[in-house]
Amino acid sequence: MANTLIKDKYKLDLIKYRYVWLALTSILLIPCIIAIIYLMVTQQNHAPLKLGIDFTGGTILQYVIDEKIETSDITNIRVNLEKLNIKNPVIQSTTQSLSDSEIKNLISIRTAFLGDKESSKTVDEITAVLAKDYKGAELVQVNSVGPTLGSELLRNTMTALVLAFIVMVIYISFRFQVEYGWIALLTLFQDIAFVVGVFAIRGIYQDVAIDSLFITAILTVIGYSINDTIVVFDRIRENMRFLAKKHSSNEIINASINQTLARSINTSATTLFSLLALYLFGGSTIKEFVLAIMIGVIAGAYSSIFTAGTILSIVKEKMEKKKEI
Repeated sequence: MANTLIKDKYKLDLIKYRYVWLALTSILLIPCIIAIIYLMVTQQNHAPLKLGIDFTGGTILQYVIDEKIETSDITNIRVNLEKLNIKNPVIQSTTQSLSDSEIKNLISIRTAFLGDKESSKTVDEITAVLAKDYKGAELVQVNSVGPTLGSELLRNTMTALVLAFIVMVIYISFRFQVEYGWIALLTLFQDIAFVVGVFAIRGIYQDVAIDSLFITAILTVIGYSINDTIVVFDRIRENMRFLAKKHSSNEIINASINQTLARSINTSATTLFSLLALYLFGGSTIKEFVLAIMIGVIAGAYSSIFTAGTILSIVKEKMEKKKEI
């Protein structure tokens, strides 16, 4: 019965082609790593991504207008501002109730940090852009956040990421075994490197800069990816406990991955459907955030199926050969 469970029920032999999957992983990661290194070498701040004004500092302009701003209007404003050489402006619209009958429509525009010399001219140009479409546009507030605060935020976010990695590795090593912990960390690095690499490539060719929402997306991807990997590892551990005497580790790992395959695909697919709806209809302000999570979900599903188990099979195989010697 156990022999049937291992060999006959699961037709997808992932372990047999493990070096093919690892080679494919390397092919996908190489352009990402090259893009990351290129930005780290060429950028003055040596960051692996082009940083938005959340990290480099910026200026926030707030306007009061007579009419409500729609999502399509924000896109048009962004296009007009980019024509003025204002790169990666962040535009948000809100409403503020002053009384039962009076409602203020507010629009805030975040740009790169404006110095004293260029501030007045640029503010006038931005105001002129808004005045073309909104006659009652009135500038009510100008605030600037210097690069020092931006760099402090970057340090804090990097600290949060490192702590998240450390806690997860400790948890997995405690719950499973040490080799499971570092393999999970390796696959996690793969998923994050793929997300960061895609945005690094987009930063080079499309001038896409990241903001604090991107860090939120990375933390979300870390949680999602490690959850998927733990499900596979948990099934491998349970099968190892009952089948290790009759079957090789490769057979058990292959069967375990097959057992969790449908769950991994279904979970990823339903998550992607929701994210795709958000990406298409959620507005331009969250598009990059949603795209980062979508890429991370795909990478996490791939690594849990094709990377984590295959690396574990190689490690287990070498451990078994050492015991024989």
